[in-house]
Amino acid sequence: MKRVFLIVLDSFGIGEMADAPAYGDIHVNTLRSVSASPCFHLPNLERMGLFQIDGVEVAEGCRIAGLSDGHTARIARMTEASRGKDTTIGHWEIAGLISENPLPTYPDGFPEEVLAPFREQTGRGVLCNRPYSGTQVIQDYGKEHMRTGDLIVYTSADSVFQIAAHESVVPVETLYDYCRVARKILAGRHGVGRVIARPFAGDGGHFARTPRRHDFSMTPPGVTMLDQLKQAGKDVIAVGKIQDIFAGQGITEFVYTNGNEEGIARTLEYLGKDFEGLCFVNLVDYDMLYGHRRDVDGYARALSYFDEKLPLIFQKMGPEDILMLTADHGCDPAYQASTDHTREYTPFLVYGQGVAPGNCGTRKTFADIGATVLQYFGITPVFRGQGMLEEAVQDIQE
Repeated sequence: MKRVFLIVLDSFGIGEMADAPAYGDIHVNTLRSVSASPCFHLPNLERMGLFQIDGVEVAEGCRIAGLSDGHTARIARMTEASRGKDTTIGHWEIAGLISENPLPTYPDGFPEEVLAPFREQTGRGVLCNRPYSGTQVIQDYGKEHMRTGDLIVYTSADSVFQIAAHESVVPVETLYDYCRVARKILAGRHGVGRVIARPFAGDGGHFARTPRRHDFSMTPPGVTMLDQLKQAGKDVIAVGKIQDIFAGQGITEFVYTNGNEEGIARTLEYLGKDFEGLCFVNLVDYDMLYGHRRDVDGYARALSYFDEKLPLIFQKMGPEDILMLTADHGCDPAYQASTDHTREYTPFLVYGQGVAPGNCGTRKTFADIGATVLQYFGITPVFRGQGMLEEAVQDIQE
């Protein structure tokens, strides 16, 4: 029974791409930055071959003697072909959709042609309406929101329309309804990648976001590997925010998580279940809790925790299981010019009993990952992308 476990370490970039300066990113490198932390310890990823991927740089002294002499996984450095550096575009490209045009962003806030129907249909006013830190915006506008009932609307460098509301002022399900209103308005040239509900709690000066965030994504505009797997009768299981990123398209089963630890736990549970197909996992904390908040040590600790769990994942893998690890963009926690995502190459590691180790070099698109998944199931991708298992998957029956 063939199964692929594709885990996205959200924002784990491995060095700036050639066009990074065009995105405002100079000398960014998420891996290099976190490797300088005393909390960084990735012996299992190093043994798999992370540090041997093309162009990888790490801080002096963090390599473990002997672990990088060879590698147990098939490795590659992935180039993003799409124009963008956000979660939606990155995941879509992993699944085979290359975005020739960037999703719209709003550095000056949303225009009145968006806000007027939003106010009319929700019956509430709007506060902020500009790019803002998600944790800071509720501190700066939370009291006024509670006094007036107006919604805190803000964005970032990503293609997002975010709505923050206190759970005692706007019940969470009502906030979700407001997001659905915004999702219908934000179409065509204003078709942002995600509308995000950001509920929070607390009182004056001590507000904190609650775990009931929910993303309302644009429907992918083309056929993805998820669609092809589902059409072929395979299971497509989404763990974490994968369900939201793809607006449920091509997914047969899903479970939400409250962070990396739960995401890893759910992955381990699915390793113990019978299914044939793909388990697609997003571990969001690297990006949400540590990258955007520029917390180098927190990022390093979270990576080290995942590395500690890898042996348990390996133990639970069956003879036809394949583990794939990658990322969707960068978010260098040491980069002080902004708190946004960074335009970086990403890693790709493929491990399994039937996968021969090897270096597939630097690839031209993340879509090669989706093609590799389909290749393992004998499905020809309808999108641009080349599988990387040629002469690598051995006959397990031998």
